[in-house]
Amino acid sequence: MGIAAASVVRYGVLALLFLSLASCLPSKTFNESEWRNRVAGTKKEMLYAPHFKDGQYFNPWMPMERNSFWTFLRWKFERKADYTAEERAYVPALIPDLKKRIQSLPDGDFIVWIGHGTFLIRINGEYWITDPMFSERALLPKRKVPPGITAEEIKGLGAKVNVIVSHNHYDHLDEDSIAALPEDARVFVPLGLKKFVQGMSKKNVKEMDWWQEIDCGNNIKIICLPAQHWSRRAGQGFNETLWASYLLITPDVSIYYGADSGYFIGYKAFGERFPGIDYALLPTTAFTPRWFMHYAHVDIPEVLDSFQDLGAKFFIPTQWGTFHLGDEPVGYPIIMLRRMIKERNLDPSRFIITDIGHIVPIAKKK
Repeated sequence: MGIAAASVVRYGVLALLFLSLASCLPSKTFNESEWRNRVAGTKKEMLYAPHFKDGQYFNPWMPMERNSFWTFLRWKFERKADYTAEERAYVPALIPDLKKRIQSLPDGDFIVWIGHGTFLIRINGEYWITDPMFSERALLPKRKVPPGITAEEIKGLGAKVNVIVSHNHYDHLDEDSIAALPEDARVFVPLGLKKFVQGMSKKNVKEMDWWQEIDCGNNIKIICLPAQHWSRRAGQGFNETLWASYLLITPDVSIYYGADSGYFIGYKAFGERFPGIDYALLPTTAFTPRWFMHYAHVDIPEVLDSFQDLGAKFFIPTQWGTFHLGDEPVGYPIIMLRRMIKERNLDPSRFIITDIGHIVPIAKKK
């Protein structure tokens, strides 16, 4: 047996031994108060600091500690928390015939959830699509509920299409979905993704850095903002492309799309710099186990704090009910969210929890 072959065998034996042991291990503990103290100790000015060095982007306010392959394996094979049958079964409903219902509304702005992080937003007669994902799988995870509309149906709406991409993970940047949208669609991406997205039959791709603003015409402005996340996919190494959240602003409405992010000082900074945000589309999934997910994904208490930090009027949860990405069942985040709204005695009218395909009319500023 050659040296290389022997190394492969040893690696395989070690991996099998690790997996057999990991399946018997209890979940690692996580100190929530220590984590929140770390977040509180970060400085807002670091949100504006340089965030690219030696070919990689990073979060300057709190650099990410990379998990090893063995840490990933431990997460996948450690003992899981128990959930009730109801918690495991709950998924959002799919309201049919979205294209017909949109066509019956020739006027007015709205937000409609298509599934996961994908929203179709109509502003001033134009359509904006966040992280288009119409495919059956996000690389490996399979959809639990079909998308509320297809790319072909969006083409048939007969209006200008704009696309917002937050980062390169497969559940947010799907090549087939973007390629299927109109060729003349204007696409906004974080730094490092322009050429990649241009390869998806898209000519008009705008690459943006954090805090950069673009006047899109038609009284619409888009602002690229920080998020606490990371990037990687096949052909693109760890953090070789940037990740972001976005703010859409018109004279009548402002909409924050939070994409993927852990809890960080940015939410408070955004609320202070852009007061009066109307709608906050915030993530609510892949937060367990906390010891593994806490840096890059908010849990439900944190997303409620994020909403408060932003000072937004309305909260619309994103990314639940579609792909099973964390340990928790896909619908569990909303069960927990509703529970915590009651526990915190929050105003339920400010939380717009929709099924897929439900059209939410945008309330314009008075």
